[in-house]
Amino acid sequence: MYFWHPKYPSKLRTEIHKTIENPMAFKKQLLDWSQQFREVVFMDSNDYPQEFSSFDAILAVDAFTLIQTDYHNAFEDLQQYQQTTKDWLFGYLSYDLKNDSEDLQSNNFDGLDFPDLFFFQPKKLFLLKGNQVVIHYLNLCDDEVDEDWDTILAWVPNATIDTSVVTVQPRISKESYVEKVSTLLDHLHRGDLYEANFCMEFYAENTTINPLDKFDKLNAISQTPFAVYFKNNQQFLLSATPERYLRKEGEQLISQPIKGTAKRFQDKTEDEKSKLNLATDPKERAENIMITDLVRNDLSRTAQKGTVQVQELCGIYSFQQVHQMISTITSKLDNKFSNVDVLRMTFPMGSMTGAPKISAMKIIEELEVTKRGLYSGAIGYFSPNGNFDFNVVIRSILYNQDKKYLSFSVGSAITSLSNPENEYEECLLKAKAMHEVLR
Repeated sequence: MYFWHPKYPSKLRTEIHKTIENPMAFKKQLLDWSQQFREVVFMDSNDYPQEFSSFDAILAVDAFTLIQTDYHNAFEDLQQYQQTTKDWLFGYLSYDLKNDSEDLQSNNFDGLDFPDLFFFQPKKLFLLKGNQVVIHYLNLCDDEVDEDWDTILAWVPNATIDTSVVTVQPRISKESYVEKVSTLLDHLHRGDLYEANFCMEFYAENTTINPLDKFDKLNAISQTPFAVYFKNNQQFLLSATPERYLRKEGEQLISQPIKGTAKRFQDKTEDEKSKLNLATDPKERAENIMITDLVRNDLSRTAQKGTVQVQELCGIYSFQQVHQMISTITSKLDNKFSNVDVLRMTFPMGSMTGAPKISAMKIIEELEVTKRGLYSGAIGYFSPNGNFDFNVVIRSILYNQDKKYLSFSVGSAITSLSNPENEYEECLLKAKAMHEVLR
């Protein structure tokens, strides 16, 4: 891990360095203060030890410019937007951008109604590392830095706790889930695909929550390295995702797909046993290796010849809620490709589709009953010096405040070795933190 801040191609922003005494308290003050703005992205690594990281936390607020669009020509529009602004951009790619890069469709039910793509250029940006804060304000509002800083430091967090109980229900029954996985197994046995990530939605209608309070609770019980609080007016993402989609650092690209999940236990012996079982489970390893191979293939499309490498295969990492199997694949980008080219040619991430990718996406579209939208998409940022970092939107609550519709989805990888009942139990395990927060 290292602290990095860019050298700007143009003097768009004023840069100020500050030192803070208590980073944990400051993060809370910063996030509470941000709620006055229409657009907010807060990213928290929760001090999780990781090799590839620039910051402990980031807050970007208040759009100076933004792009919001459906999937039609979305990548091209994003490319033009990024090249025009040449600045920090924060936002998301929804799963349904697959329809822009491939001849695919998304016709399932959508209760959330988020744009397919959303990015904004923040007026105000805070980058935290240790007890150091680097502030980047656009020059048009840099006279507000001192007043904002004093307000943040004096901020007393709201003691009001959201005690609302949200009753979520599954979009499909267990019986229907088992039936659909059995259909997928038929496809697998016929050789139509090798692996499919099949997802199901839990939802609540006519519900009112305090999104910030629910995020605080979800983040506290999960403490994952790619947690995000996102707000676009009345649309919210509360994410405790442990998975990175893609990071660019200079010419290096890093992807870290997760495939393989095991339960955590209070008892240390039981917990270690669960971890070891995951590491040696033939089905879980086969899942991970298939997706690692898919990611290698995706990265090879934009890589310098011979630079795609599997840095770690089937590593086991422990989080508050679960153990996960994670592989790390790297490449060096051929300079004839842009950042958006890389995203277009690797999106959606293989861990959320299956293999072969296009066949898997077609088949799961037929069997799933909910449009995925932002779930299993990616949220992150572009920096002015050409780097970017995006997570995978899983273990996340999505909320449309205007429609009073709340949703979260979970999924698992179906292979020829899958047992439908076991896959259903894995989905419930992944849903545990979200259920806990909403209860």
